[in-house]
Amino acid sequence: MRLPSNRQCAVEGDGKKMDQAPPFRNPFVHVLKYTPLEKAKIAIMTFTLFPIRLLIAAFMMLLAWPFAFLASVGCSETTVEPQCLWRRLVDIILKIIMRVMWFAGGFHWMTVKGRRALPAEAPILTLAPHSSYFDAIPVTMTMASIVMKAESKDIPLWGTLIKYIRPVFVSRSDQDSRKKTVEEIKRRAHSGGEWPQIMIFPEGTCTNRSCLITFKPGAFIPAVPVQPVVIRYPNKLDTITWTWQGPGAFEILWLTLCQLHNEFVIEFLPIYTPSEEEKRNPALFAINVRRVMAKALGVPITDYSFEDCQLAMAEGQLRLPVDTCLLEYAKLVRRLGLKPKNTEKVLQEYGNRARKLEGQKLGLDDFAQFLDVPVSDMLRDMFALFDEHEDNCMDIREYVIALSVVCRPARTLETMKLAFKMFEADEDGAITEMELAVILKTALGVTHLSVSRLFTAIDKEDTGKITFDKFRSFLEQHPDFAEDYLYTENTGLHSGPCHRHQIKPSLSIPNLQGTATTKTANGICPDFSPNDHGTIAGLLKKDN
Repeated sequence: MRLPSNRQCAVEGDGKKMDQAPPFRNPFVHVLKYTPLEKAKIAIMTFTLFPIRLLIAAFMMLLAWPFAFLASVGCSETTVEPQCLWRRLVDIILKIIMRVMWFAGGFHWMTVKGRRALPAEAPILTLAPHSSYFDAIPVTMTMASIVMKAESKDIPLWGTLIKYIRPVFVSRSDQDSRKKTVEEIKRRAHSGGEWPQIMIFPEGTCTNRSCLITFKPGAFIPAVPVQPVVIRYPNKLDTITWTWQGPGAFEILWLTLCQLHNEFVIEFLPIYTPSEEEKRNPALFAINVRRVMAKALGVPITDYSFEDCQLAMAEGQLRLPVDTCLLEYAKLVRRLGLKPKNTEKVLQEYGNRARKLEGQKLGLDDFAQFLDVPVSDMLRDMFALFDEHEDNCMDIREYVIALSVVCRPARTLETMKLAFKMFEADEDGAITEMELAVILKTALGVTHLSVSRLFTAIDKEDTGKITFDKFRSFLEQHPDFAEDYLYTENTGLHSGPCHRHQIKPSLSIPNLQGTATTKTANGICPDFSPNDHGTIAGLLKKDN
């Protein structure tokens, strides 16, 4: 697979062209690289400034707790009480305490641009890009409500502080929680400014701020004016970013507190009032607000989404490198509506049809006929991913392998079984080294891949062919086969994060490697967009 140099320009829901291209950086990966001077500075700060700042921050959190507790006592979750004098005083005290906490953490001054709208003018604030738990700074500055997982309110100390800002809770245990959450947001948004404003991060997950990914429509379903708010951290060394692949939560805290100064800029953009069409179509509303915010930030937009984040982090035996083409492929699959509902049945059907073609190359029209979709600009982009030699033909087996990875990223063995079935010879059910290379490079979404060491290790009898049973037996004995045989032979794959050997965050300087590490998802911005309110992918599909 390869990313083509010339891509078609897709059409947005309002008929405008989208000047999109795959971002130069994977938005879900953050790699920190340090100069010798920076390493020395962090080493010194670790044993001097860091412990002091950490103690002050912890003390400020403890100091805030009794005020938040008193102000939360007797508060109703369904009605809003008038702000009496003592509650207003508590609000001011908590803002001061939180400001001192951030000051102690190195955020000595914060730049605020624009004017924050009143709740009656814009009941919802949409913030982007979302890149870290430090994005809690705007919440503590404004004491606006946020959308949080219901489990958060049970966390000691933190739960009390959360409940004070009157959040909208999403419950995992309640099947109707997403619908109830949207209804609650709509109720507050249409209260005429009685309720505090709600801050929502519409991206739904953290990125490295290199682009704006797909906005989920949940914030736009109430069809009320929103105020876009953009966040910047213009620091020389980016210790702020907390993505799915990168330094862990405590490591980010440690590195940030070791910086002498951390810059933070927040800009309140003009209120965006939806048109009648946008009120009827939350996905279109989300697209247009994202365009405004991207222009203000000077960054591109991309249709990568939270689902792509999950693909990149899947716990399979084949882990995707940073520059994988499969993220672009997954985006096109969504926008073309090609992700099957009955995954197993469709993949087996595709696999059988592809096997009968016996490696016959397909042109664009044949490809469209195989998928039973019309030829479009987006389908041309999809075709170009597999047209590696730019000779206007592709191997449909590669498409099926890629689709299997996207639909079931953690089930490596099942993808390999399907691939072997499509490539194996009838007489012995085996494949060659070249065919194994095609299978694995497609499954990783890379252009070139050498599998000589891996193939030799499996083919101990030196027959020049291997069967799926031999491959499966080898995997059972070598569960880390990709690390041991592919990454060592293909240095380009090391540009991606090292998934297997996770670096544990600690105070030791040996952690300062220029690599990204894995971690679990944060819980800052849960997805509450109901499935029945349309998606941006669905909106885009209509215009093709």
